[in-house]
Amino acid sequence: MNAGQGPITAAQREEIHASLLALEVQLLALLEDDAGLSDTVELDQGAVGRISRVDALQAQAMAQATQRRSRLRLARVRSALERYRTDPEELGVCPECGDDIGLGRLRAYPEAVFCVGCADRR
Repeated sequence: MNAGQGPITAAQREEIHASLLALEVQLLALLEDDAGLSDTVELDQGAVGRISRVDALQAQAMAQATQRRSRLRLARVRSALERYRTDPEELGVCPECGDDIGLGRLRAYPEAVFCVGCADRR
């Protein structure tokens, strides 16, 4: 078991569940807001303004990378929500070793599946 940490309480589990729900909404909004940023860069320099084509392409690549990361995190959040719906008591327990994930880690990354040790080994 993680040093100095025990299982999370029911109230803490509800806190993490609420964080997951809020994070899902936030990620959906982010993906919707950024939807047009990864579109094809126009060849017409007038559409880009004073930004060079290279800068526009770089901005496009960064927007696409952000969207990929957001979609992956959204999938992890939805997976965590499904695990919570299936068995709320398992939230906060590492499926690999059975140790507690730790409240601090869950507060930082509510979608965390593994404890730090198992995540590092993966």
